[in-house]
Formats: sequence, structure tokens, C-alpha cells
Amino acid sequence: MPTTSRSDLLLPAEPGLRALARDLYALAADQPIISPHGHVDPALLAEDHPFPDPARLLVVPDHYLTRMLLSQGVPPGDLGVPSVDGSPVETDGRTIWRRFAAHWHLFRGTPSRLWLEQTFRDVFEVTTALSPATADAVYDELAARLAEPEFRPRALFERFGIEVLATTESPLDDLGRHAKLAADGWGGPGGRVVTTFRPDDVVDMEFDNWPANVDRLAEVSGEDTGTYAGYLAALRRRRAAFIAAGATSSDHGHPTARTLALDPAEAAALFDRGRRGRADAADAEAFRAHMLLEFARMSLDDGLVMQLHPGAVRNHNRWLYARHGRDVGGDVPQATDYVHGLAPLLDAHGNDPRLRVVLYTLDEDTFTRELAPLAGGYAALHLGAPWWFLDSPEVLRRFREAVTETAGFYNTAGFVDDTRAFCSIPVRHDVARRVDAGFLARLVAEHRLPADEAAETIVDLAYRLPKRVFKFGEAA
Repeated sequence: MPTTSRSDLLLPAEPGLRALARDLYALAADQPIISPHGHVDPALLAEDHPFPDPARLLVVPDHYLTRMLLSQGVPPGDLGVPSVDGSPVETDGRTIWRRFAAHWHLFRGTPSRLWLEQTFRDVFEVTTALSPATADAVYDELAARLAEPEFRPRALFERFGIEVLATTESPLDDLGRHAKLAADGWGGPGGRVVTTFRPDDVVDMEFDNWPANVDRLAEVSGEDTGTYAGYLAALRRRRAAFIAAGATSSDHGHPTARTLALDPAEAAALFDRGRRGRADAADAEAFRAHMLLEFARMSLDDGLVMQLHPGAVRNHNRWLYARHGRDVGGDVPQATDYVHGLAPLLDAHGNDPRLRVVLYTLDEDTFTRELAPLAGGYAALHLGAPWWFLDSPEVLRRFREAVTETAGFYNTAGFVDDTRAFCSIPVRHDVARRVDAGFLARLVAEHRLPADEAAETIVDLAYRLPKRVFKFGEAA
């Protein structure tokens, strides 16, 4: 769903380039959305209940917003973020919204403001500018829209032009929501909503309750996870269940990009130490690194695309984690080594075109130095879009500038929104399409790419590439 206001948003300021970019953007604007990686709760679409009030929809679950306000002294509890330690939190949606609007100026120049303003205009048709003085008026307009049938999740899914939306679940998930989606004609293999296999909570020994999670893996898989061989069999069985539910990819959110080839006896000894609670941080890192090779081998067998999202120091804000738990804005990026870290995996499988690994980074310095040369030299590798802290117009531009000369366009994997915020999906894809239109317009203006090839390329980037790379069908 293209934006309907500020039609030249993010397009080049120079008139000649802008005209070229407009033409290219027009080709991409109405392409269906392929959303191959994100964190939308599948219950949202399985149950199709009306959204809650505007604050609970747009503010409470958005850690981009709540972490900014925390940095200015507004605790998440005042914004309704649930606590895990029993601390009281605000429950009145209008009060939360007023507090958020009172600090709206903090988001000047940020992608959060860009996404929200476009969401207000283009999803909810609310054109009143948000400010402390208009907080109630905007809240009321949004609430009125949310009460209409046209603004329920499945209706918006259709209006957004989403062709495929991938959610992300643990192997411990029973996939019941996806079963309901399949029964309703929305899910399953080739469906509009599919799952993604995310095994971190049963792979990372530093994850809370890891031994108990491994026990639970035995229950849901029917395999004995008391041994390393049984543990691997359980993971294979769960992968098969995810594929039956429509999954085309796995996702791995490790702290680093390290991979390690251990022999089975070494891996089993590490696993046993972890099960007994005797593994240290070095053991946990070695086991994670080894399991990436195991998952690559599994992908060669079952065909799942392998996504690697390394580089986040999780729960760096310990106070925030203790009070509100995981995934509420307490993580920060760190430098990540791909050249040496991925060498064991690439030595084993990097030249095998049957393996498809999509690499992401939170370390922008690696775009030119490491990621583009790696993707430009190994058949198994594709570059994922700028992600999380890097998902902004400026970095999207720098990404194209940094990687295209070495990796080209066709070793990249298209845009991913990586969001829990369902209503922001069309806006985020639209931003990426606008940035790509500007980049391609410059190549045309500099006589580095014919206009007809630029036109083909922008449709590939917006639609055909992610569809091919993530195995949703048509090839670029």
C-alpha cells in the first residue's frame, strides 16, 4: 500500500533525479509485500479480534518508542509496559497516550517518527499532527477507526497488499495459531501467514531455563533429549513440523557469528555439561557456534533457508531486564566478526548452492569490509537488509552504496521489516522502496544503468528477490 501523501517523501531533492526516482518508485509502490522475517503475533490474525486502544496498539509494545522515553527519564511502567517483578504499571490507555504525546519532540529525525506519521496518515487516515495539545484528538480519531470492521487485522492484511507474512516461533510452540490459520485458509505450505523456526531458547545455554527448555523439547517432539543424539533428532522432528505448518526458513539470533566444527563426541560432552548446569560462558558460545553447522546440515536435508541475526548484546540494561523482562529495549549492538567467525561453516558448505544463508548485521562497518565480499564470493550467502538499529532511510541508502559494487543487487535478499508492529509493515516496506528508487535513479542519471534495467531491478528488489530467496515462489 503506497503512501498517499507527501508523494516525494525520501526521493532525491535534485529535480532531475527526483523525476527519475518517481518513475521507478511508481513501479515498486504497488508490488505485493513479501514479509519474510518479523515478530507479529500469529494470534492477531488467527483470532482477528479488533485491536485494543491506540496506546496498547502503537506505544506499549514498541520498544523503539519506550526505550527513547526511558532515556529521558520516563520509566516503561508509566507507558504501560508489563512488569515481571510485580511493579505497578499504568493501565489507562489515554493516560499512556498523553504521556507519549508530551514527549513527541524526542522523536524528531528518527525513523520511529517517520513510521508513525505515515501510519497515522496512510493506515488510519488521521491527518491531525500529533502534539501535546492534540493528543486527545488524535487518540479519539484512532480509536474510532479501530472500532470499524475495516480496521480489524485480516481486513488490514488485505488492504496492505501482503502476499506472505512470516512470523517467528520457538520449537516449543505448539503451532496452534498456525493450525487455525491453515484451517481458515490463511496458513500452511504456500499460505499467506507462515511460521519461522527460531531455536534460540533450546540452543543457547545462557538462555533462561535452558535445561528445562530442553526437557520441554522432548515432550513436544516425542524424542529423548537426555542425549545429544536424541536432542538433534528432536530438533529435526520439530523442523519437520514447522515445514508442515508452512515454514520456509529458520532464524538464529546468536550474540556472535562464530561457527565451529566439533566432532560428535566433543559436541555431546558440551551438551552434557549444559544439561548438568556446569557449562560456562565459553562452553555456551562453543555450543552455539557448533549448532550453526548442525543447522546448516539440517538445511541441506530439509531445504529451510537459514537466517543469521548476530551482534546484539541482550539485556544490557540489567535494571530494565529485571523489571520488565526480555525484548523491551534493553539490547545494544556490538562489533561482529564474519570473516573468521563464518569460516568453518563456509569451508564446509559455503560453495553449495543448495544451502541458502541470509546474513544480517548490527555492525554497519562490516557492510563493505566483510559482508559484501563474502556474499559476492560464496554461493550459499545472501545479504539481509539493514535490521533493527540500522533500519533507517540513511542506513538503507548507505547499505546500497556499500554493498552493490562488490555483491551486486542479486546477492541481497530484499527488505525485511522485522517488526512486532503489524500496522507499520506497509510503511516500512514503502520507505525501503523509496530509498531504492533514489539509489537506482542516480545510477541511471550517471549513465551507469539503463532505465529499463533499473525498472526491472526495483521490482526485483521489492518483490521478486525476497520471494525467491525465501522460497515463496517466483524467481528474480
